[in-house]
Amino acid sequence: MTETLRPRLGTRGSPLALWQTEQVALRLKQQLPGCEPQICVIKTQGDRILDLPLAQIGDKGLFTQELETALLQNEIDLAVHSLKDLPTELPPGLALGAILERHSPHDVLVSQGHLQLEDLPAGALVGTGSQRRRTQLMQARPDLVFQDLRGNIQTRLNKLDRGDYAAIVMAQAALDRLQMSHRISQVLPFALMLPAVGQGAIGIEISEARADLKTVLSALHDLPTGLACSAERAFLRALGGGCQTPLGAYALFSAESPEQLLLYGYLSSEDGAHFWRDRIEGPATEPEALGRQLAERMKAQAGPLFH
Repeated sequence: MTETLRPRLGTRGSPLALWQTEQVALRLKQQLPGCEPQICVIKTQGDRILDLPLAQIGDKGLFTQELETALLQNEIDLAVHSLKDLPTELPPGLALGAILERHSPHDVLVSQGHLQLEDLPAGALVGTGSQRRRTQLMQARPDLVFQDLRGNIQTRLNKLDRGDYAAIVMAQAALDRLQMSHRISQVLPFALMLPAVGQGAIGIEISEARADLKTVLSALHDLPTGLACSAERAFLRALGGGCQTPLGAYALFSAESPEQLLLYGYLSSEDGAHFWRDRIEGPATEPEALGRQLAERMKAQAGPLFH
């Protein structure tokens, strides 16, 4: 029980990651009187290598592997992640202990002059490190020029402000959480930009052996978010779970049938020249089956172009 009252929370060191971890610490304190969480900052490969595009260094576990190693070696008790960074296949011995209530999953445009996407001048330079964002923007505005952009939220905003880019694309949840919502020029609709799997949600990873933490975290888990993200993660897993193929997904409960989940999927060739969008609806009690079904359907649509 002592370990439960003084849990060590592993996190990356960015302002956003620390904000997320402080939220988890606060909820643990509310759940367990006398709980004093300890925050342990761990630098990941994705934090160290900032001079290469994500696609070149591989995105599987890029922001999570060191945290998972610390969990396996009992150096921390919990690892707090942006769920979109967490691979769909966890290392043996680790489990997803809870997913907190999701914030907005939207992507947003942040631009000089507060311009919206349709108002950016032809040939404008847009910064993003995400193939998913790049290909979807290409399909909406093929005249734009894209350049890789890495670094934490403030670093990316600083590069925009000094004129390196006409616009950059970010997650709305990140800007909202850091009280920078005023920087948003446009919230990109899902019809234009489907988000990364799990975007806007915080995931807490633990050792499977920690029954004490499983009990505590069950009270922090948000069931609707968990079901939606399970469908999205199953979709990603069935398509290769962290491959370089640009893809996005978003699941939500049907307004007409509250017990049904709607899952939207996006899949593109790496150059953005070919892309597919589809949706599926099914019982919210079977989110993983729903994700797999949509993935198989879209793979069939893509045929030999998908690899």
